[in-house]
Amino acid sequence: MKDQRFIGTGVAIITPFKNNEVDFDALSNIIEYVITGGVNYIVALGSTGETATLNEKEARQVLDHCIRRIDNRVPLVAGNFGWNDTKELVAKIRDYNFDGVDAILSSSPAYVKPSQEGIFRHYAAVADVSPRPVILYNVPGRTRSNMEWETTVRLAEYSEVFIGIKEASGDLIQTTRIIKNKPSHFIVTSGDDEVALPMTAVGGDGVISVMANALPKAFSQMINFALDQDYYAARELNFKTYDLHKWLYIEGNPVGIKSAMEILGFCTNEVRLPLAPMSASNYEKLKEEVLKVKSALDIG
Repeated sequence: MKDQRFIGTGVAIITPFKNNEVDFDALSNIIEYVITGGVNYIVALGSTGETATLNEKEARQVLDHCIRRIDNRVPLVAGNFGWNDTKELVAKIRDYNFDGVDAILSSSPAYVKPSQEGIFRHYAAVADVSPRPVILYNVPGRTRSNMEWETTVRLAEYSEVFIGIKEASGDLIQTTRIIKNKPSHFIVTSGDDEVALPMTAVGGDGVISVMANALPKAFSQMINFALDQDYYAARELNFKTYDLHKWLYIEGNPVGIKSAMEILGFCTNEVRLPLAPMSASNYEKLKEEVLKVKSALDIG
């Protein structure tokens, strides 16, 4: 049976900064905003959360703050469990305090470009030690290697510790093959906002979204409509928000969503090097689109 906690809309929450420090007050406000907006669960410390630029102490502080602030109102996924060194990742999982964490999001190894067998063995080692369910994360745009659909299905069949995948290849053919061949307990969720609707329509289970930081209600409603097979209503919401995608990602993630959240008044658009803030020209175009979407959705 699928873990119903992770069907629908998850939000890959940003880590707001102020004067190069984590802005915990802003983080609290964003958590309240997305929960009120109807997201089904929160993913902290993912790539959208700029985990690569946080040290271990900061990452632990962010996660603990999320645990306290969420207070079991929605499930919490810890996204800081992607590693290139399998041995080090296994050691980290063994030593980690997972109290208050409902699942782990674990990205496929980056940079080293492992074979499909290497990816399988890496994740098998994770399954053998993880005290929490694991959501696989295939994001070849960042890792530079694709986890092929056969490997995903093989892992899903290997252990029920693997409850699903955040599939961010953007490849609907690959995704459809996973959905067709996977075991029944395994969740397939989109890691790309732009294909979240079509992916759900072919049998997927929702999305782990970037845009839901800024538009939690609209994005959650769109996915809920799709899960209920009301594709007309889902398509209408998708069209109202669709042009915003270009400006959110034109200078990379989370640069765009940080600027969108600043425009909406939640935080600064600060990012940490080697990321740089959005250029002034693109910021103005993003602002124009954010205001246009707010008007289309009748958001005050």
